[in-house]
Amino acid sequence: MSPETGPDNLSRGYIVPIGGAEDKVGPEAILKRFVQLCGGRDGHIAVIPTASELRSTGRRYEELFKSLRIGKVSILTFETRKQCEDPEELAILEKATGVFLTGGSQLRLGTTIGGTSAAKTIRLLSERGVHVGGTSAGAAFLSEHMIAFGEEGSTPRAGMVTLAPGLGLTNRIVVDQHFRQRDRLGRLLTAIAFNPFAVGVGLDEDTAAFIAPDETLEVVGSGAVTVVDPSRIEYSSLDAAKVGDPVSLLGVTLHVIIKGGVFNLHSRIASAAGVPAEGE
Repeated sequence: MSPETGPDNLSRGYIVPIGGAEDKVGPEAILKRFVQLCGGRDGHIAVIPTASELRSTGRRYEELFKSLRIGKVSILTFETRKQCEDPEELAILEKATGVFLTGGSQLRLGTTIGGTSAAKTIRLLSERGVHVGGTSAGAAFLSEHMIAFGEEGSTPRAGMVTLAPGLGLTNRIVVDQHFRQRDRLGRLLTAIAFNPFAVGVGLDEDTAAFIAPDETLEVVGSGAVTVVDPSRIEYSSLDAAKVGDPVSLLGVTLHVIIKGGVFNLHSRIASAAGVPAEGE
């Protein structure tokens, strides 16, 4: 499902998961950066508000992006799977230099867009260099493995989280949003315990991970990104735990990275803003 996102695939666009509640009235650092990536006055952002039940969501982001001087904004509602196959809607999507998925329910995104021509088109656009961002539910949906829902708490527990297929832009990360605000460390740890391949990315509100084509993740915004790296995990008790039991995870590496900091998803090396990464 996922396009190849190794360090040699430098044609891919940025993947930009946002933790939700991004600043819309102040510095607007995250949205400004996304607009710049998408070409500014020469850019065209396709807003997909499928996750939201509020009909005003698409228009709100249209106004926001226009206030930041993007050249063009198109709202593609995709409220039904039939709409996701509409040739006229897909033709508009194919002309975008950026795609933005709003917040709401990631399950609504999965059940409506998953497996459709719209989903395939977004993946192809990403491979060709179009930048794809999503906030809150939209952020969770970007990767191949999506946290559908789960419980709050800092301790991982069996049955704490339910995973579902996502959009499939990358298989390197599993995203959780509103991270610190909703105490979601436990469910992110549980998610990566299922298969310690993907890196867990916990996004605070008003915080984004700008993932470049070379697999460097840069933090933008006022909060932090919690990176859970399972590459050196030594032991997990998840296979023997009963629902509700705490899960033991030994050897997990955790980084808390703030604005300007970087994590390399290929080398698994983290660095703070202004501090050279190890080996540089």
